[in-house]
Amino acid sequence: MHSPMSFKFIDWAAPNPDSPVAPEFTEVDIVDTYRAMEKLLKTGKVKGIGVSNFNSEQVERIVNECEVVPVTNQVECNPNLNQKKLTEFCKKLNITITAYSPLGRPNYYEKDPANTPKPALDDPRVLEIGKKYGKTPGQIILRYLVDIGTIPVPKSANPDRLRQNIDIFDFKLTPEEIAIMDGFNTGTRSVPFAVWAPHKYYPFNTEF
Repeated sequence: MHSPMSFKFIDWAAPNPDSPVAPEFTEVDIVDTYRAMEKLLKTGKVKGIGVSNFNSEQVERIVNECEVVPVTNQVECNPNLNQKKLTEFCKKLNITITAYSPLGRPNYYEKDPANTPKPALDDPRVLEIGKKYGKTPGQIILRYLVDIGTIPVPKSANPDRLRQNIDIFDFKLTPEEIAIMDGFNTGTRSVPFAVWAPHKYYPFNTEF
């Protein structure tokens, strides 16, 4: 379930903040949508179901009112927004955190630095940790996200980067290095879905 927010269907594309057509909000309840997904699970057409961009209150409601606990909650998670509170909350419910935008949004930062958190990729502290392990800054960030209990899903079409993204399991960050990486956390989102903030089920008005 990609989002707790529901929109009127348009046939050309899924709602997104960059679309030329403003999405029309609907108020389909998250429990109703999730129960429809549970029916798919019972048919055997899917092996697991989960949610995305849900806050702790929305996750708790699904767990309390539905039969099947979500396998995962896929949320933005990177050094600027490490989601530790949400990760711990979901862990207690046996729900994994899948981390999208794990490296931040470097391209967006270049275009709009005033409204996009600065990615940690070029920070001297990350470069120094990478030098110690012979790893790229991206690999250090991905390892950090693994070490704090998330499942990062970096996006790349570059074969070398794809290989680098997997090559993060031959080392672990020390507690001191994790503390350094924790220091980047400001709780600032690279993907705030700000144009959807008026939606009844907008998820980012709670602490986590």
